[in-house]
Amino acid sequence: MKELKITPIKDGTVIDHITAGSALKVLRILGITGEEGYTVSVAMNVTSKKESLKDVVKIEGRELKPEEINKISLIAPRATINIIRDYNVVKKYRVQIPDVLEGIAKCENPNCISNQREPIQPVLKVISRNPLRIKCVYCGRVQSQVEKNLI
Repeated sequence: MKELKITPIKDGTVIDHITAGSALKVLRILGITGEEGYTVSVAMNVTSKKESLKDVVKIEGRELKPEEINKISLIAPRATINIIRDYNVVKKYRVQIPDVLEGIAKCENPNCISNQREPIQPVLKVISRNPLRIKCVYCGRVQSQVEKNLI
Protein backbone atom coordinates (compact mmCIF):
# COMPACT_ATOMS: atom_id res chain seq x y z
CA MET A 1 0.00 0.00 0.00
CA LYS A 2 1.37 3.41 -0.94
CA GLU A 3 1.27 6.13 1.65
CA LEU A 4 1.06 9.84 0.84
CA LYS A 5 3.14 11.92 3.21
CA ILE A 6 3.25 15.66 3.67
CA THR A 7 6.75 16.94 3.09
CA PRO A 8 8.62 18.76 5.86
CA ILE A 9 8.76 22.55 5.75
CA LYS A 10 11.99 24.54 5.91
CA ASP A 11 10.71 27.56 7.84
CA GLY A 12 7.24 28.26 9.21
CA THR A 13 4.63 26.85 11.55
CA VAL A 14 3.05 23.45 12.08
CA ILE A 15 -0.22 23.40 13.98
CA ASP A 16 -0.81 19.85 15.19
CA HIS A 17 -3.54 18.17 17.25
CA ILE A 18 -6.25 20.45 15.85
CA THR A 19 -9.73 19.21 16.69
CA ALA A 20 -10.75 16.89 13.84
CA GLY A 21 -12.63 18.76 11.14
CA SER A 22 -11.43 22.21 12.28
CA ALA A 23 -8.41 22.79 10.00
CA LEU A 24 -10.37 25.01 7.63
CA LYS A 25 -11.57 27.11 10.58
CA VAL A 26 -7.93 27.57 11.61
CA LEU A 27 -7.08 28.75 8.08
CA ARG A 28 -10.02 31.18 8.21
CA ILE A 29 -8.84 32.55 11.60
CA LEU A 30 -5.38 33.10 10.12
CA GLY A 31 -6.84 34.82 7.06
CA ILE A 32 -5.27 32.27 4.73
CA THR A 33 -7.20 32.06 1.47
CA GLY A 34 -4.50 30.63 -0.80
CA GLU A 35 -3.79 33.96 -2.47
CA GLU A 36 -1.04 35.01 -0.03
CA GLY A 37 1.67 32.90 -1.63
CA TYR A 38 2.33 30.62 1.36
CA THR A 39 2.73 26.92 0.77
CA VAL A 40 0.06 25.39 3.01
CA SER A 41 -0.50 21.71 3.72
CA VAL A 42 -3.71 20.56 5.37
CA ALA A 43 -4.39 17.06 6.65
CA MET A 44 -7.85 16.40 8.02
CA ASN A 45 -9.19 13.49 10.05
CA VAL A 46 -5.77 11.90 10.43
CA THR A 47 -5.39 8.99 12.85
CA SER A 48 -3.82 10.11 16.12
CA LYS A 49 -2.28 8.21 19.02
CA LYS A 50 -3.60 10.66 21.64
CA GLU A 51 -7.07 11.13 20.15
CA SER A 52 -8.96 9.09 17.60
CA LEU A 53 -8.66 11.75 14.86
CA LYS A 54 -6.95 15.11 14.40
CA ASP A 55 -6.19 17.76 11.80
CA VAL A 56 -2.76 19.21 10.97
CA VAL A 57 -1.89 22.49 9.21
CA LYS A 58 1.61 23.37 7.93
CA ILE A 59 2.35 26.90 6.79
CA GLU A 60 5.64 27.51 5.02
CA GLY A 61 7.19 30.95 5.57
CA ARG A 62 4.94 32.21 8.37
CA GLU A 63 5.19 32.25 12.15
CA LEU A 64 2.05 32.92 14.13
CA LYS A 65 1.42 35.98 16.26
CA PRO A 66 0.29 35.55 19.91
CA GLU A 67 -3.21 36.86 19.15
CA GLU A 68 -3.57 34.30 16.34
CA ILE A 69 -2.53 31.52 18.70
CA ASN A 70 -5.11 32.73 21.25
CA LYS A 71 -7.84 32.55 18.60
CA ILE A 72 -6.78 29.05 17.61
CA SER A 73 -6.98 27.97 21.27
CA LEU A 74 -10.69 28.79 21.25
CA ILE A 75 -11.53 26.28 18.51
CA ALA A 76 -8.69 23.79 19.03
CA PRO A 77 -7.83 23.85 22.76
CA ARG A 78 -5.49 20.82 22.53
CA ALA A 79 -3.49 22.08 19.55
CA THR A 80 0.28 22.29 19.61
CA ILE A 81 2.31 24.90 17.76
CA ASN A 82 5.71 24.02 16.30
CA ILE A 83 7.92 26.79 14.98
CA ILE A 84 10.23 25.41 12.29
CA ARG A 85 13.52 26.96 11.17
CA ASP A 86 15.87 25.25 8.75
CA TYR A 87 13.76 22.05 8.98
CA ASN A 88 14.15 21.87 12.79
CA VAL A 89 11.60 22.49 15.52
CA VAL A 90 12.97 25.48 17.46
CA LYS A 91 9.89 26.09 19.63
CA LYS A 92 7.06 23.80 20.58
CA TYR A 93 4.20 24.64 22.86
CA ARG A 94 0.60 23.80 23.59
CA VAL A 95 -2.02 26.48 23.05
CA GLN A 96 -3.76 27.77 26.15
CA ILE A 97 -7.04 29.60 26.34
CA PRO A 98 -6.19 32.96 27.92
CA ASP A 99 -8.06 34.12 31.04
CA VAL A 100 -9.17 37.30 29.28
CA LEU A 101 -9.99 37.72 25.58
CA GLU A 102 -9.24 41.31 24.67
CA GLY A 103 -9.94 42.24 21.07
CA ILE A 104 -10.14 38.57 20.06
CA ALA A 105 -13.91 38.01 20.06
CA LYS A 106 -16.85 40.34 20.22
CA CYS A 107 -19.77 40.24 22.63
CA GLU A 108 -22.82 38.62 21.09
CA ASN A 109 -25.13 41.18 22.74
CA PRO A 110 -25.94 43.72 19.99
CA ASN A 111 -26.80 46.32 22.67
CA CYS A 112 -23.44 45.97 24.47
CA ILE A 113 -21.39 49.16 24.57
CA SER A 114 -18.55 47.28 22.85
CA ASN A 115 -20.83 46.92 19.79
CA GLN A 116 -22.01 50.55 19.70
CA ARG A 117 -19.19 52.16 17.69
CA GLU A 118 -17.51 53.31 20.88
CA PRO A 119 -13.70 53.41 20.76
CA ILE A 120 -13.32 50.37 23.04
CA GLN A 121 -12.24 46.83 22.37
CA PRO A 122 -14.44 43.97 23.48
CA VAL A 123 -13.16 42.31 26.66
CA LEU A 124 -14.44 38.86 27.57
CA LYS A 125 -13.46 36.91 30.67
CA VAL A 126 -13.19 33.12 30.51
CA ILE A 127 -15.42 31.61 33.22
CA SER A 128 -15.16 27.98 32.07
CA ARG A 129 -12.76 26.22 29.73
CA ASN A 130 -14.57 22.91 29.35
CA PRO A 131 -17.11 23.64 28.09
CA LEU A 132 -15.89 27.05 26.96
CA ARG A 133 -17.99 29.87 28.43
CA ILE A 134 -17.05 33.53 28.46
CA LYS A 135 -18.56 36.64 30.02
CA CYS A 136 -18.50 40.20 28.69
CA VAL A 137 -16.94 42.57 31.23
CA TYR A 138 -19.15 45.42 30.01
CA CYS A 139 -22.68 43.96 29.87
CA GLY A 140 -22.26 40.67 31.73
CA ARG A 141 -23.61 38.51 28.89
CA VAL A 142 -22.42 34.90 29.19
CA GLN A 143 -21.85 33.13 25.90
CA SER A 144 -20.59 29.77 24.75
CA GLN A 145 -20.58 30.21 20.95
CA VAL A 146 -17.23 31.99 20.72
CA GLU A 147 -16.20 30.76 17.28
CA LYS A 148 -18.82 32.77 15.39
CA ASN A 149 -17.82 35.97 17.25
CA LEU A 150 -14.09 35.90 16.57
CA ILE A 151 -12.73 39.19 15.28
